[in-house]
Amino acid sequence: MRLGIRLQLLFALGALLVLAFVPLFFAVASLTRATMGGVRASSARAIGRAIAGHVAAARVNRSAPELSLLLEAQLGPDGASAIGVYDAAGALVDRAGEPEATAALPASVEAGAEVLRSARTARGGAILVIVPEHASAPTTPRASAAQVGSVAVLVPTDPSTVPAAPLVRIVALYTGIMALALLVFAYIAMTRLVVRPVDALSRAAHRVAGGARDLEVPQAGARELAELGASLALMTGRLRADEESLRAKIAEVERYAADLKSAQERLVRSERLASVGRLSAGLAHEIGNPIAAILGLQELLLAGGLTPAEERDFVERMKRETERIHRILRDLLDFARPAAGEAGEEPSGAVADAVDDVISLVAPQKALRGVELARDVAPDVPPVPLSHGRLVQVLLNLLLNAADAVPRAGGRVALRASRGADGAARIEVEDNGPGIAEAVRDTLFEPFITTKQVGEGTGLGLAVCRGLVEAAGGSIGVERAEGGGARFVVKLPAVGSSEG
Repeated sequence: MRLGIRLQLLFALGALLVLAFVPLFFAVASLTRATMGGVRASSARAIGRAIAGHVAAARVNRSAPELSLLLEAQLGPDGASAIGVYDAAGALVDRAGEPEATAALPASVEAGAEVLRSARTARGGAILVIVPEHASAPTTPRASAAQVGSVAVLVPTDPSTVPAAPLVRIVALYTGIMALALLVFAYIAMTRLVVRPVDALSRAAHRVAGGARDLEVPQAGARELAELGASLALMTGRLRADEESLRAKIAEVERYAADLKSAQERLVRSERLASVGRLSAGLAHEIGNPIAAILGLQELLLAGGLTPAEERDFVERMKRETERIHRILRDLLDFARPAAGEAGEEPSGAVADAVDDVISLVAPQKALRGVELARDVAPDVPPVPLSHGRLVQVLLNLLLNAADAVPRAGGRVALRASRGADGAARIEVEDNGPGIAEAVRDTLFEPFITTKQVGEGTGLGLAVCRGLVEAAGGSIGVERAEGGGARFVVKLPAVGSSEG
């Protein structure tokens, strides 16, 4: 879980306070202890000198028992813990204090020398002050004017006796209170100046995301946050404007799409009507001529006066025209139902067998005796999903069209079959004729489109071929041959492969 900005800043500020106040605390504590130690040393020297002067005066006027009582009276928790009296030679002659304190007194001192040094007792540290007594006139017969000695005073410096600890604790307490106050103040300030305005901006942004039209910018907070809110409000306004513009463009595009769809539907209907018109015109043209011929022959027969031979000739002509009409209608039905095969036909066929049957059918014809037929079938051509009869029908139509296009002398038609890179069968029927005119290339496979003379073709053969090939999942097209002729290419998928 990620921490909020307040907690992160508080932790950072707390770490900064620790780095700032802890060394300061230790520095103040050390300085306090050093200062108090210096004051204690000065106090110990003053105490030692005062006691030494007092003892020196008492040695002149008092006896030894009285001096011992005086020494005991000088002891106290805030003063000396042990006192030693030395003679003029520096030897210890009397002492007072607890045994663990008096044990730190030296057995002898240097006569006439003032000494201030640290000492250790069983209860802790102490300062030893040795003050020499000055010579003075005797006031009693027991004292000699030349008698001079030294006084040693042991003043304890144990931390419990030094008043630095309370001061250090006060400094620590003050530091902690100030750090806590700074943290609380920083928390409140960040809440009012940063967190609340940011939360207000966040809630306003959520309302905009929920559908609100405008961003309500909070007025509280720092100048930077106010500027940020104003920038967000400006950005929201621009986004709303862009959204409205985008909605308008989308609506306009939808209108254009609807108009385009309507225009496309009208175009499709027009194309269908045009196709129906072309089909009707072609059908009327192809059937009208035979019917006109039949009507004319029937009128001649009804008029009479013909010989039996002429009547038979007219009837045979009428039969041929009737068969022509029947062939046109049958081709038209094949074009309308290209996928319907005859009963008993296999669903697949071998390309090599179909090529051989087509060549055997057209080779004996007189029109092809002067035309060179070339056969080139690869051994790995796969079977195709088109029955043998339908495959023969397609190839025969293409081969007869090629034979009609080439010259009778020097004509050449090549029939090739191979396996494509994608595994499909590729069949080519190529001739060295004049080729396909550009004007009819795009509409060559539509019904009643032919390049032959009137009466020589119905214009349904290539349309039927395209219907049969496409129903099997293949494609048919025409290319320009290398010699200037035409090359029809039929691609059929292998049996068992996915059709597309």
